[in-house]
Amino acid sequence: MPFLQWLPGRRFHSASRGLWGIWTAIAAIVLPISVPAQTFQTTAPQAILVDAGTRSILFEKNADERLTPASMAKTMTAEIVFNEIKSGRLSLDKEFMVSENAWRKGGGPSGGPAMFAKVNSAVRLEDLLRGLIVQSGNDAAIAIAEGISGTEENFAKLMNERAKEIGLKSASFRNATGLSDPQQKVSARDLATLAQHVIETYPELYKMFGEQEFTWNKIRQRNRNPLLTMDIGADGLKSGNTEEAGYGLTGSAVQSGQRLIVVVNGLKTAQERSGEARKLLEWGFRSFESRAIFSDQDVIGDAKVFGGSQSSVPLVAMKPVRVLMPRGEAQRLSARIRYIGPLKPPVAKGTQVARLEIDRGDVRALEIPLYAAEDVGVGTIRQRAFDGLVEFSTGWARRAASNALSSLSSRIR
Repeated sequence: MPFLQWLPGRRFHSASRGLWGIWTAIAAIVLPISVPAQTFQTTAPQAILVDAGTRSILFEKNADERLTPASMAKTMTAEIVFNEIKSGRLSLDKEFMVSENAWRKGGGPSGGPAMFAKVNSAVRLEDLLRGLIVQSGNDAAIAIAEGISGTEENFAKLMNERAKEIGLKSASFRNATGLSDPQQKVSARDLATLAQHVIETYPELYKMFGEQEFTWNKIRQRNRNPLLTMDIGADGLKSGNTEEAGYGLTGSAVQSGQRLIVVVNGLKTAQERSGEARKLLEWGFRSFESRAIFSDQDVIGDAKVFGGSQSSVPLVAMKPVRVLMPRGEAQRLSARIRYIGPLKPPVAKGTQVARLEIDRGDVRALEIPLYAAEDVGVGTIRQRAFDGLVEFSTGWARRAASNALSSLSSRIR
């Protein structure tokens, strides 16, 4: 178990007037590592590399800068369909019509990527999915959007609703295809989050992203993801390019049971895109090792409770917390627990009430939810009156933050 040393900068961030706000406990995790680490440089203007198993961020460059996703937006379109299938509202045998709009705007006449579905034809959803994912067909994307929501505009609203549910923080979708729109933006971090969600939530449907080719209307097309032919364990996801966005790629590969997710964008050529994505993946597989930070039994910290049967509730992660560290690097990890609080009772055991953030230098290495380890009921009238009195004392917030930090320190040393 690593040793956690508290930093001097204890902070209470008030989100509003009064007591309630965002509480932050800060610590430093000291690991016994002493050799200089490797560094990585990429020509990609935006990039991120994530270890899917631990959710550790291995590399990032302008990962929160909003970019034009081009056909990488089709991963969000696929997620909508996968979710509808998983929920039972759609089946792979469902047939959708290919409207004249879908054919003209996204099919053969458009000059863009297409599955070449015939106008006014009925196509099974399973085939449209392969046209969307393998062939990157804009006609397939529009047919899916119109079949589910009536219009592509309505479908884009659904995409944005799902994006928020999944946890994409800066995504703004305007169409199902990824065709240029000044308001269609997403970050590399969001694309990595979306990829991880799709891989974990729909493992069987995700396999479509790894299919090498698909034939429709007697036209055989290869998957546009260049990583699939590189013998590096790649099994998805989507490439994209427009004149505005440059060349981008969201990819994933598995080696020796470890899955990495990579996003690069803004490259000048297709060759540069595939080369930078491959180099990032190979570097990630070669240069990192997993380090245990907390076991699934560890109480990681405490959250203050206002007016409860007890003054705080212990926090757990529900599973082992592991971070990928560069092999042989002398580097300190800093950990933060954040929550909106104090919490209001009752608090049920297993409820997500906080999050743990771990930084490796300037990189956010890990961010995971924390859960209440115990039930906390509503306190007695006397307890609630006491907490109410304390709320008005001038130094309460600072003392409570300090107590939370001290409690966390004693529990995880």
